[in-house]
Amino acid sequence: MSAEWYFWLVLFLILIAVLDLVVGVSNDAVNFLNSAIGSNVASRKTIFIIASAGLFVGVLFSSGMMEVARKGIFNPQFLTMPDLMMIFFAVMIADLIILDLFNTYGLPTSTTVSIVFELLGAAVCISLLKVLSDGKDIASIGQYINSAKALGIISGILLSVVVAFFFGAVAQFLARLLFTFHYERYLGMFGGLWGGLCLSAVSIFILLKGAKGATFITPELALFIKENLLFIALAIFFVTGVVFQMLVTFLKINIFKPIVLIGTFSLALAFAANDLVNFIGVPIASLHAYDAAMMSSNPLTVPMDMLAGKVPSSTFMLLMSGVVMVLALWFSRKARSVTETEIRLSSHQEVDERFESLALSRVIVRMFMRVFEGSRVLIPRSARKFARKRFARHEIEQKGEVEYLPSFDLVRASTNLLMASIVVSFATSLKLPLSTTYVTFMVAMGTSFADQAWGRDSAVYRVTGVLTVIGGWFITALMAFVTAGAFVSVLYLGGWLWAVVLVAVAGFMLWRAHGTHVKRQERKEQEEVFNLKKISDAEYSAQVTLHQVAVFLKLIHEHLQMGLQAFFESDRIELRRHFLARKQVQRWSSIISANVFKVMRLGYGQSTTQDTSYSQTVLSLQSIAEGYRDIVSRSYLHIRENHKGLLKAQKGELNQVLGQLLALIQRVEKDLSGVESSSETELKSDNEALAREIDQFLHIQAERIHNRSSKTRLSILYFALLEDMSRLAEQTVRLYRISHRLPLEGDRG
Repeated sequence: MSAEWYFWLVLFLILIAVLDLVVGVSNDAVNFLNSAIGSNVASRKTIFIIASAGLFVGVLFSSGMMEVARKGIFNPQFLTMPDLMMIFFAVMIADLIILDLFNTYGLPTSTTVSIVFELLGAAVCISLLKVLSDGKDIASIGQYINSAKALGIISGILLSVVVAFFFGAVAQFLARLLFTFHYERYLGMFGGLWGGLCLSAVSIFILLKGAKGATFITPELALFIKENLLFIALAIFFVTGVVFQMLVTFLKINIFKPIVLIGTFSLALAFAANDLVNFIGVPIASLHAYDAAMMSSNPLTVPMDMLAGKVPSSTFMLLMSGVVMVLALWFSRKARSVTETEIRLSSHQEVDERFESLALSRVIVRMFMRVFEGSRVLIPRSARKFARKRFARHEIEQKGEVEYLPSFDLVRASTNLLMASIVVSFATSLKLPLSTTYVTFMVAMGTSFADQAWGRDSAVYRVTGVLTVIGGWFITALMAFVTAGAFVSVLYLGGWLWAVVLVAVAGFMLWRAHGTHVKRQERKEQEEVFNLKKISDAEYSAQVTLHQVAVFLKLIHEHLQMGLQAFFESDRIELRRHFLARKQVQRWSSIISANVFKVMRLGYGQSTTQDTSYSQTVLSLQSIAEGYRDIVSRSYLHIRENHKGLLKAQKGELNQVLGQLLALIQRVEKDLSGVESSSETELKSDNEALAREIDQFLHIQAERIHNRSSKTRLSILYFALLEDMSRLAEQTVRLYRISHRLPLEGDRG
């Protein structure tokens, strides 16, 4: 292959980088938007404008970071231009696939972790292949890999997670002691001080230290900044502190709002400065490799030792990257599950917890509870009393305002943004790439932990969430290393014709992922109608809740019918789908129950009878959800373990009971939705007939046990399924009876 052909390969890598930028920004933009949007500091349009400005400025600070892709992981002097092009091609294709895959399924990931381990995996594999083909000792692979730098990068990423959580917790604890949850009362005393500290911190770590990597900063100016760093910091602290104090004192301005907006700008800047290398570092490195090779008389065989030195980045390319990032920020509609995850895990309010309890999280929570209980002896009582008073939220809770407040206030939002900016920018100034996603996430977790947002009722689920996100780091690292290594091996052994196959595979996976994403979004939008958290209209909430009960029964009807039919046919794949859907059923049941409590808190139905009816609605909903869960769980586990199927007679009897149960559920569902009314007498009669039939089948099953035609395992399963279906029928009729005692009966027609 001629050397000129590689020019077109470089152009192709630049095109892939544009797609990678769009995917990456769609995943990472939430890191710097989350606090501003979550605290409702300004309109979404204003927040996006400020973040866009931060991105544009940040790309100019990223020049020094581009060295990582070119020489941070491997030693280019031992490789040729074709070797480097194979590495870069494999890395870009793998990065595009992995990021889009994680985004599609809403899994936590890190663009920095992915690019670092892709470079490492590709470099290790191609170095190993070269060593083996040259007949060298396998130990010589160490000369190809910049192991010291690679280990430094990896340890820096891991350390940043711990540092971010620790300093986020400390900063939020001090901020809350200073301002309390009623921070408006203390702005006049501490507003200027806090604003000056925040602005000086941002200036030091972003505008000053980060300036060393900027393309427009001369060496003389960088040296002046370094030598006068303390003086500049004190000057900024004094000037901004005085300005903020005047704004608070004379104009009564809530200075937390400009602080959060400035923090959004600074974190967007830090993101662009630190993470831009993840998307365009490899194409820029490929361009440098091509230019360096073409200056030689043997471009295909000359060692790339000229890349070991410092190569300036093009300001034009950086600015064009900034344009793509801003456009992606405004127009990309890819899933942003990290925002949802972070808000739920850091919210002070009761939320539908996304993660389930794990044994490890329970152990961690118990351990911390013991530590806190033991530390009470070491902390003076007066200090504990003072801290308890400063962290009190009883006034907010007594006013009933908790449900209508943002997930966290401006105090925590400002701490989230500014501490994340400091950590990211400090690492950038040291030329260490780190995971912006994890730094931002762990700062938010640290501040929520210090802010006592993790109560005993939610701590175990939120610790599970944190462990899951951190676990995503290892999954991303493993996938990146293996995928890039496999791709570069295919290219090295099979030649560049295999590049067409890899591009086709990437295109197919992106197309499939897009379809999956659309379906997930549709399901998510359907689920969102159940959320009445921000609704304050009591009558509307009651009407919607009743409609939700009808939808819930329709869901039970559909899943129960298809799930048991799959069980009768021993269709393990279909039955597993309904087994997994049990979590969705229970989740919807919990959401509707929360909405019922919301109706009660809004005062709709003040009488004791009506309040009791609402409570009984919750009990029936939970009982129906549990009955469905037991049916599909027992059925799936029986099929999964390859146990003997039901007898033909047992299937017929269960099918008969199922038909009557489904008809009963459907009649109640249509009544509650206003489609077709039913009478309590008819429903009660149908339920009694079903109960008699179940009793008859229980006697028949007892005879099978006597004549040994039904084994013990089948008998236990049969009895359990009949009992669960009996419970479903009874609770469905009860739900009908309760709903007709609520003050909405006239609205059903």
